[in-house]
Amino acid sequence: MILAIDVHYNELEHTAKAVGVLFNWDDKEPKEVVIEIIEGVLPYMPGQFYKRELPCIKKVIEQVNLSDIDIIVVDGHVYVDNEGGLGLGGYVFKEYNEEIPVVGVAKTSFHKNNQTVIEVYRGESKKPLYVSSIGMCKKQAAARIKNMYGEYRVPIILRQLDNLTKKNESIRVAVKKDIL
Repeated sequence: MILAIDVHYNELEHTAKAVGVLFNWDDKEPKEVVIEIIEGVLPYMPGQFYKRELPCIKKVIEQVNLSDIDIIVVDGHVYVDNEGGLGLGGYVFKEYNEEIPVVGVAKTSFHKNNQTVIEVYRGESKKPLYVSSIGMCKKQAAARIKNMYGEYRVPIILRQLDNLTKKNESIRVAVKKDIL
């Protein structure tokens, strides 16, 4: 099972909404959705984004059975440079004892990490997704993202995740929803 996680921040309320979707690579929709609202979120600190995002991601991961998770997908990069400086995905990998592979899927590039990502073009889009990985082959990760269901740049499950994350951002109650 794959767990993809995204986080959206409400700066006025100092809250975050973290959403995880559980699915298999060939699924058209998530098997399960986990939603957590986190209060007292740290402000953004340039160069230390993971310090803000990682606690939110951990809240979602706490709600799933880690033994069922084969891969974690994050909205972001695994590395911030070509020398192996860790990005969000790298910190998630380290946090879980380097036991669960992490795939980073980013919509924007970093000029310093061009050797650590594979540009994935989906559908008729002229803009790539930037796929990186740790704990699994980067080419395999890129192929998996490229072949996910959906005809547009962002696979349908990842687009649904993004939409769920941004929907009703001021909700203050944690929800776990089974959509099987």
